[in-house]
Amino acid sequence: MAKQIQLKGRVFIRFDIEAVTGLHIGGSDVGIEIGGVDKTVIRDPLTNYPYIPGSSLKGKMRSLLEKYRGLEQNQKIGQGYIHSCQDAQQYPGCAVCQVFGVPGERDFATPTRLVVRDTHLSAQSVEALEKSGRTDLPYTEIKTEVSIDRVTSAANPRQMERVPAGSVFSDAELVYSIYDGDGCKAAQDVARLQTVLEGLQLLEDDYLGGLGSRGSGKVRFKAIKIFVRKQATYLDDAQAGVSPLYEFATLGDLLAKRAEVLEKIKKALGV
Repeated sequence: MAKQIQLKGRVFIRFDIEAVTGLHIGGSDVGIEIGGVDKTVIRDPLTNYPYIPGSSLKGKMRSLLEKYRGLEQNQKIGQGYIHSCQDAQQYPGCAVCQVFGVPGERDFATPTRLVVRDTHLSAQSVEALEKSGRTDLPYTEIKTEVSIDRVTSAANPRQMERVPAGSVFSDAELVYSIYDGDGCKAAQDVARLQTVLEGLQLLEDDYLGGLGSRGSGKVRFKAIKIFVRKQATYLDDAQAGVSPLYEFATLGDLLAKRAEVLEKIKKALGV
């Protein structure tokens, strides 16, 4: 029997991401072409600006949430494992799989709730980095690390490319869909937004990208805005634009009012 699911609305969470320490999200291995760097950052091929892929942000949030909730790492992805519900009994109660998704071929699966956009370097940071004259490569710095062979004491220097601390990636966007119908309850989807907020807090306390255990990748989420579009006026809202339901300077400010925010989102969507 075919499923019948209706989109009740969407919640848009928009914010800026500040690199508190140097940020390294790996790109292609083209170090020889740009000066012998061992680990390069990912760049927009049209502008050459570093950016944060949505997959990096979403994947890190999911990984941290799986560990935070002690979920079984039961599906191999590349060289590692993630959690992914394997049966219809486990899936309804797993907020991580409901929010972040499971493979579509599983017949019990409902639509993935969370979409995470790529986030680009802000115009202000581009200008500041261009004017500084202190970057080693366009918009980035080079961090040299030295590993020591414990047997021979030989030094092995490596150069890592990073976006400098203080750089801001602007207009990050999380798009969270609210569904109702077979296997979906709109009120539960709104409640699961708590999982997204937990993921953001876990990430702010951890690191994004690589080299995190050696100081890179600490980020801060700021200038947060929350928008809601409900199903009944979705197209009109998209055309005319809607005012933010809430605005917060920091993630901590949002978390302090999260119960109020979730309740207001429910009322805005009529669920």
